[in-house]
Amino acid sequence: MMTMSTPSNSSNLPLATTAMNMMKPYRGKLPLSVATVAVFTVAFISLVYTERLSPLSASNSTLKIRPCSSARSSPAAPTEHDATPANHTEIIEDRLEFDPKECSVTSGKWVFNRSIKPMYSDSTCPYLDRQVTCTENGRLDSHYQQWEWQPDDCILTRFDPERALMRLRGKRLLFVGDSLQRGQWQSFVCLVDTAIPPGKKSLRRGRTHSVFRALEYNATVEFYWAPFLVESNSDIHVIADPKKRVLKVDSVSKHAKHWTGVDVIVFNTYVWWMSGLRINSLWGSFANGQDGYEELDLPVAYRIALKTWANWVDSNIDPNKTRVFFTTMSPTHLRSVDWGNKDGIKCFNETRPVAKKGHWGTGSNKEVMSVVSSVVSRMKVPVTLLNITQLSEYRIDAHTSIYTETGGQLLTEGQKADPLHHADCIHWCLPGVPDTWNQILYAHL
Repeated sequence: MMTMSTPSNSSNLPLATTAMNMMKPYRGKLPLSVATVAVFTVAFISLVYTERLSPLSASNSTLKIRPCSSARSSPAAPTEHDATPANHTEIIEDRLEFDPKECSVTSGKWVFNRSIKPMYSDSTCPYLDRQVTCTENGRLDSHYQQWEWQPDDCILTRFDPERALMRLRGKRLLFVGDSLQRGQWQSFVCLVDTAIPPGKKSLRRGRTHSVFRALEYNATVEFYWAPFLVESNSDIHVIADPKKRVLKVDSVSKHAKHWTGVDVIVFNTYVWWMSGLRINSLWGSFANGQDGYEELDLPVAYRIALKTWANWVDSNIDPNKTRVFFTTMSPTHLRSVDWGNKDGIKCFNETRPVAKKGHWGTGSNKEVMSVVSSVVSRMKVPVTLLNITQLSEYRIDAHTSIYTETGGQLLTEGQKADPLHHADCIHWCLPGVPDTWNQILYAHL
């Protein structure tokens, strides 16, 4: 299916960001900002009440890349009451098609494209959790679905569901991670579903492992729930209080037995770690009791856990048979002051992306980003970073906000009127930003 190979050294990582390259290597226990962690802690406690474990409700170019014209400007985004943007700019397709060896998707801008018609909707795709079906949940504006990511130096390949299925013929594609990774999986399933006739597909829902089958292609698109990648006492029965969670940072074996025999595997872990300055970390078996854990600084615990995952990949994955991807952190937008809206309430009522080039808020932790880059660069098995962090940082307008559910129930009118406590600025509406993540994944297949 795939002939591309990704070098394992950090200098050749296809999606390395300028911000990542500028980061200093981690050299020990680096404490996080207390204010930043406090914000994440409040958000995380809110997150666990919305998390559900239940099932769903390349050819190389030899030409030199031409730089983008500085005259191209991003259009003004529509407001809630605008039918179309006031300063709409047509996308001029005069650049080279995306080649991961020559073009980075991390540097670019969101361009409003009125001609975009999402390939699916939350009313036509039956595989979406109600948590992410914003339109069905009452969101009236749909402009957040019409912003197109435009890299500075190339044209990002459009997602072609039939070609995607052809590339996956006889293969297994597995997404592993938390609910944000589940959203990316649901997006991918909805995208390819449009090319499969009725009766030629099926979905088996599971508490931790769900499998979508494209029967004519003998292909599966799967999701496995492992929010920390390593094992924890909160994997199945979610523990609301982060202080009572314990991570078995030296083992992935319970989860990894479900990862073997896969042809394309996409990992992710981030937001569940952002629950405080320190992480309860355990070595050995939970059966021997949980009292022997040690509190470690978050970056230290994350690094140990990611090395555990990396060791498993290096020891068990044959790069000639399996492609490995890692989706970088999905940013949260919990402090409107980050993007200059001092009177705002988190991401509530935001209707346009951030326009400031290189915007980076408190919802993306550079220490964690640095750990991912450092660990992946030292692995024997090539791992392709799907670096979605910078492009997603701009999208304060595309979260589920008050158009979501909590505890299995849609927000009440009273809860919607209290966005400070109930707006979800972690998860994304679908169709939406995760479709762009999968557009990037598709370009690498």
